[in-house]
Amino acid sequence: MLDTRFPRPPGDAGNPASWPVPTLLKVVPHAWPRRIVQSAAGLRAAGVLGGFADAVRQLEAAGACAVTTSCGFLVLMQQDLQAACSVPVVSSSLLQLPALLQEEDRVGVLTISAQGLGEDHLLAAGVARERLGDVVVHGVNPLGEFARAILGNHPRMDLERAAADVLAAAVALRARAPDLRTVVLECTNMPPYAERIREATGWRVASLADSPALRAALGLAA
Repeated sequence: MLDTRFPRPPGDAGNPASWPVPTLLKVVPHAWPRRIVQSAAGLRAAGVLGGFADAVRQLEAAGACAVTTSCGFLVLMQQDLQAACSVPVVSSSLLQLPALLQEEDRVGVLTISAQGLGEDHLLAAGVARERLGDVVVHGVNPLGEFARAILGNHPRMDLERAAADVLAAAVALRARAPDLRTVVLECTNMPPYAERIREATGWRVASLADSPALRAALGLAA
């Protein structure tokens, strides 16, 4: 878990009620949203890998059969976090992209920060370099309620205004790429609005909870 204060409604990966299995939470101190939601170079410079690796080891020792995170940008640490423990680690919903690209010509990604999410994140997720152009990334309004409250780590967030921001980004992405069939929600705070996205776009919406690797590790049906 990032070190956060903003609300986490049902569906958010950081809300234990979002999961169909008992959930252990471990906060990494000082891993504030703006330290994590940034470029690969910026995240490396933040020096937070050790804290997340320690958290993974502590969760495994506490009995976790799988470990995930509360931010899709941590895909940059996937290999390091997996090396820190012996249970499966699924750091990000973006890890679903390679399999989706085998089925579809292009796949969309909705993110909290289109400026921060770059090629390094997609490559870390396993996207082949020659398919990078087939991933269509679109971000929410950086000045809107959703980004303001989460990246600013505010204790209050207007959930309806936040939902409107996410939905507006989805509709804008559909206008940019009307051929898309599937969108991946990079941000683990977006799934509370997944059904609204489906209704507005007709897309299949994939989030962290839909990860086949994570579901298999938890003993859940595909």
